[in-house]
Amino acid sequence: QVQLVESGGGLVQPGGSLRLSCAAFGSIFRLFAMGWYRQAPGKQRELVAGITSGGSTKYLDSVKGRFTISRDNAKNTVYLQMNSLKPEDTAVYYCNSDPPRPLYWGQGTQVTVSS
Repeated sequence: QVQLVESGGGLVQPGGSLRLSCAAFGSIFRLFAMGWYRQAPGKQRELVAGITSGGSTKYLDSVKGRFTISRDNAKNTVYLQMNSLKPEDTAVYYCNSDPPRPLYWGQGTQVTVSS
């Protein structure tokens, strides 16, 4: 059983930065490819960034060069560093395995980019 808890969201001005954290409770975390997802109002949830157990990464085209995903297997934590934030990045951000497992969705953390 794995429980995922996201944190680090907030209100930030355009061009600002935030760092999201996802703490995983469960011993098999380090075996999973992990992803950060987001869902904006009225839109489908989408994969923003993914990282394999070995550290290979992938990104949604619209966040390439601005977002960086990383993981610390010793701490059972995955991070999303978000720079140069834009209003269109506003969404609830979730972490989950990649591909996602329905039982692992947590509450998410709200990111609002607005002046």
